[in-house]
This record gives sequence, structure tokens and C-alpha cells, in this order.
Amino acid sequence: MPFQYPNAHRDEAVVDDYHGQKIPDPYSWLEDPDSEKTQAFVNAQNQLTLPFLEECPVREVFKERMTELYDYPKYSCPFKRGERYFHFYNTGLQNQSVLYVQDSLDSEPSVFLDPNTFSDDGTVALRGYAFSEDGEYLAYGTSASGSDWVEIHFLQVDGTVALEDQLDRVKFSCMSWTHDGKGLFYNSYPEQDGKSDGTETSTNLNQKLYYHVLGTPQSQDVLCAEFPDEPKWMSGAEVSDDGRYVLLSIREGCDPVNRLWYCDLNTLPDGITGLLPWVKLIDNFDAEYEYVTNEDTVFSFKTNLDAPRYRLINVDFADPAPSQWKELLPQHDKDVIVFATCTYSTLLFVCYLHDVKNVLKMYQLASGEELKTFPLEVGSIVGFTGRKKDSEIFYYFTSFLSPAIIYHCDLTKAPLQPHVFREVTVKGFNPAEYQTTQVFYPSKDGTQIPMFIVHKKGVQLDGSHPAFLYGYGGFNISITPSYSVSRLIFVRHLGGVLAVANIRGGGEYGETWHKGGMLGNKQNCFTDFQCAAEYLIKEGYTSPKKLTINGGSNGGLLVAACVNQRPDLFGCAVAQVGVMDMLKFHKFTIGHAWTTDFGCSEIKEQFDWLIKYSPLHNIHIPEGEGVQYPAVLLLTGDHDDRVVPLHSLKYIATLQHAIGRWPSQSNPLFIYVDTKSGHGAGKPTTKVIQEVADTYAFIARCLDLSWIN
Repeated sequence: MPFQYPNAHRDEAVVDDYHGQKIPDPYSWLEDPDSEKTQAFVNAQNQLTLPFLEECPVREVFKERMTELYDYPKYSCPFKRGERYFHFYNTGLQNQSVLYVQDSLDSEPSVFLDPNTFSDDGTVALRGYAFSEDGEYLAYGTSASGSDWVEIHFLQVDGTVALEDQLDRVKFSCMSWTHDGKGLFYNSYPEQDGKSDGTETSTNLNQKLYYHVLGTPQSQDVLCAEFPDEPKWMSGAEVSDDGRYVLLSIREGCDPVNRLWYCDLNTLPDGITGLLPWVKLIDNFDAEYEYVTNEDTVFSFKTNLDAPRYRLINVDFADPAPSQWKELLPQHDKDVIVFATCTYSTLLFVCYLHDVKNVLKMYQLASGEELKTFPLEVGSIVGFTGRKKDSEIFYYFTSFLSPAIIYHCDLTKAPLQPHVFREVTVKGFNPAEYQTTQVFYPSKDGTQIPMFIVHKKGVQLDGSHPAFLYGYGGFNISITPSYSVSRLIFVRHLGGVLAVANIRGGGEYGETWHKGGMLGNKQNCFTDFQCAAEYLIKEGYTSPKKLTINGGSNGGLLVAACVNQRPDLFGCAVAQVGVMDMLKFHKFTIGHAWTTDFGCSEIKEQFDWLIKYSPLHNIHIPEGEGVQYPAVLLLTGDHDDRVVPLHSLKYIATLQHAIGRWPSQSNPLFIYVDTKSGHGAGKPTTKVIQEVADTYAFIARCLDLSWIN
């Protein structure tokens, strides 16, 4: 046994009964994050992992190179609020991006809100913001140590004056001002016993919608919507473009379906004083309805009703019977509508996903007539600004080899001509030396799965290269091309091949693709990913001993499930903040919302799906001559209140017990638990750089890779 793993107590008395099946849970004591035993376990694991990482020769040089290459300017699209323009800008290595203000696009920007001043170490981040309609007030959220808990603060824009208002117990919240600027809608959770700082595991139920009047204490906020009979329901309010209506979107989980209620503010002579008299336009969870804009009582929605790839429909609130709904933009026969937005009063901008690449088109709002396609390279649109009252748009393009091109288009000028507003290049990295290819490989059932492969031009396909295969495959989320300095360093300095597999469960081909990898079809995600690995090996990009798989959250589940099912196929596996206990995930924080994708062990049929792949429950000594588990590194954070760390802790304890003591297992099975760190949102640059240095150092040491200058 090359590694002396910490001795973790097994409580053999803990056995749960699922539909008559007895399932032991000997490490359930790790579910208490505050117990001395759990903290001792975490410390012992970190004390095993850290020296191993510190001894990796690649760690410091990777960190140095990452710090050097990541030091490029990062901008958001500018956006107009009132008479001013705003944008986010990071000089390169600042922990958090800074919000700047300008009087015009040509004037000198000045700092408006600097989140780096929220904390000394960059671990308090901006989480959500909303300007009042006239642009004179800003509501903004802050979150500490990566937790989902948010505090909302307020600023008067003129003179940047901080106001006394503060809203607490806010989580998964909307922020939407009424157009009179008097206040805003937001969501919060009831008070609960124990702490709420992101290290707790208690479940989040009974979210409510409130209206906060500027200049009053939170205790006087008006309750506008609650669902006492449906504790899992979560809502979000949005004020319509004309300011007359509040639209309430209600969700029960993570499925792309919602109820849609509305309230005509003109029917409230005394203003917002209590529960709103909601009109229940859509009172079921059959489809998704996303507000695009409205002309008086005619509302345009993006919907997947009878359209798995989405379409746009018009609903007249004065005549709302479904038989009277009109189609504005039909579903495309192959491409998925990602978003639709109305700008310059009469124009619709629609972003499509075509074989995992974005396309941007412009239509006439009144007729749905197509007017223009904007030219784009192969990549993703990751930012778009321009509202109904604006006469210009900005859009942000990125790809595997280009960090950012921001385009600006003035809609008052004919013919419309987008121009490059900003283009960012990374010094010391020449994209012309690399190539991106998209391949389609067959999964086990014959489904063609898209995959992007990035490598240096002219590589020999002789199976000799290390490869880094990333996947997610869940919750209707599409993994489109993105720029990653750390992955490019792997390609450039470790001689690697990067592959991103667009497996089922995602939204790459609409709701059909999502449904193909959820609930009873979840195994398709794992099979698709394993077939991606086999394709890379068969085509000579890599070999099993040189292949690393990586994913986070639902992608951490993916990595762990694949390691259990095919340990022979991979040399290394890095799973970040993964969902590992599929029988109990719904009991902690917001886990109950994921039952829409995974199912729930309390239902027998769904238990039968989950027990077959749950990473915690499927760890076995591998069969076959000379087969062992790949090197495994789990990463999590003590303030991850989305996927609580107990998932990774129980999984590593089980893995070390079952596999780590087995004489044939020479590859390491490690975990690192970071402090003041959460699920990933708002992570400061210093932590991001350290995490990738640790990750790639682990990969390099385990796969015996040397640094190429």
C-alpha cells in the first residue's frame, strides 16, 4: 500500500431501509460538518493531499505560467442605464471584476462599485444586481466565501451614495424594480434554527416573494406571494418593459417548466400593500414560458410548449385562451433558441444554438420576419446587452482559442453594420498554432454525440498524448466553446489534447437531448462519456493510461460514476463539488430541486435507477488483470451550500476503505477541501489560479508528464 489513508470510523449500525432493501451508510457521521470528528477527518485528508501536491514538480511552474497568461484584461459588454453606460472590467489578476461608469462610450470610465473592497482576501463577491428604471438607484447582492446566501445592498447612483437599506436571508432571488423607482421585488427564506453562512446543510424550503420600499427597514417589506402548501416552489418576479405588469414565474425544481401568473399594477390604486391579486395565466408545470416583451396586452414568450427546441408565441392578456395564442417564431427544425430579446422598440434579437455553436439573428417584432444574420466565427455568445428602449446592442463572442471579441451595433444607422468594439488577445499565446475540430461519435445506442477537440497543429495521432476530457450532461445546460487559460497551458506545456463532449442530459439539441439523459435515462450520460473516451483512444489522440476525465457538480457525479463503471478506461479523474450520494442528495440545502433531473430514492422505481449508478454505492474492486482505479482527486469547499461537501467526504472515505487498502491499488485516491470556498460562483482569482495549479500538478504527477517549455 503506497498511501497510508486516514483511519475513518465505520459505524456499521447505520443501515437505511429503502423499499425493503437494506443499505448501509457507515459514514453518515460525516454529514455533520461541525462535529469534531468531521473536522478531524477533513484535516487528516488535507494533510495527506497537500504534501503530495507540493511535491509535484509542475505545480509551481504551472501556477507561474497561469498567473502570467491569465493576466489579460477582462471586460463585459457595456450596458446603458438611464443616461449612463456601465461595464465590468478586470485589469487581469484582480480577485473580483470592478463595475465602471461612463457618461458616454467615449468618455473616461471611472470606478463605480469595486467588489475587491468588500473583503481583504477577495472572498466576498458581487452576486446579482439591478438598476432602477431611471438608472438612479442600484440594488446589488453580495455573497461570502462562495455561499449561495446573499445580502442585498443599495446605492444612489449620483455621487455613489451608500443607502442604509439591507436585505438578509436572500437566496436564489429575483431583483426587479417597479418603474416608479420606489422599491423592488426580491425573494427570501424564513428564519431557521442554526446558522446560515453556507456551511450548514439544512434544507431550503418555503421561499417567499417580497416588495421592499426604498428607505424602510426589511421588517416592513410587503409579502407579495407565498405557497404554504407547496414548500418546494420558488418564484421570480419581473416587471414588464412598459412597467405596468408584474410577471411571476414559479418553478418546482430545475426542469425548464414554470407556472406564469401576473398582476396588472394599474389595478392597485393604493400601490403594493399585501399579497398581490395574481391572475393565473398558466397554472401547471407543462412547459416553460419566458417573458420576451409586450405591446400593451399582447405578450411575447419564449416557450417549449409542443416545441422541444423552443419557439416564440404571442398571448393577448385580454383574450388569453390557449386557442387564441399566435405563433410569432416557429420552432427551427434543428437549432435551439437560446434567448430572444427586444431592442429598439420593434426589433427581436434571437440567439440560436446550431450544433453547439451560436448564431445571432434579427427579426421584426410585429411580424416575425427575418431581417439579418450576424456573422460569427465558431464559438459562443456569452454576453448580450440592449433593451427595448435602447437603440444599440453589444454582444460578446468567445471560443476555445479567442478570449473575447465584443461587437457593437448602432441600430439607428442603415445598413446595420456591427463593428469590433473591443478585442482581447493574450500575450504569449498564439492561437494560430492550435486547431479546434468538432467530431460526431456514436454512443452505444447509435446516437451521434458532438465533441470538440483542441490540440497543437500537426500532432501525430499515435496514442502518445495526454488528454483532458470534460463533460457535464445535465439540467438542460449546454456546454458551448469557452476560453480556458489553464486548459490551453495543458495543451501547450504538457503536450495535451483537450476534449469537450456534449453528452445527453444537456440542452445542446433542446429538451429532447435533456430528456435523453435524465431520470431513467441518466445512464446515457455516463455511456456517452465513456464512448467519448473510447473514441479518443481509437482515433489515436491518447491512451487509457494518459486520459484524465474532469467535471464539476453534476459533472462530478459523471466522473465518479464513470470511474466506478470503467476504471480501466482512465488514468486520472478529477471530480469537483460532485453529487455522490444519490440516495440522500434531496435532504440537504437545495438538493430537493434536482429530483426533476435525478428522481428521488423515496419512490421505488426511481430508487431502482439511482442505486445502479450512485457513486457512493457502486465502488467495487475492479475485475480484470492489472486493472486498478485511476488516480482520483476530489475537490470541494467548506462553504459549498449547493452540493454540500458531505457528498465528497463520504465518497472518499468509502473509496479509501474499499479500494485504498487493496494491495493492487497504487494510484492515489485523494480529496482536498478548500476553506472560504463554495460551489464556484464568485471565486476570487487567487483561488482560481491555485486550484488549477493543484489540479494539473496532480494530473502531471500521476500521469508522469513533464513540462514542455
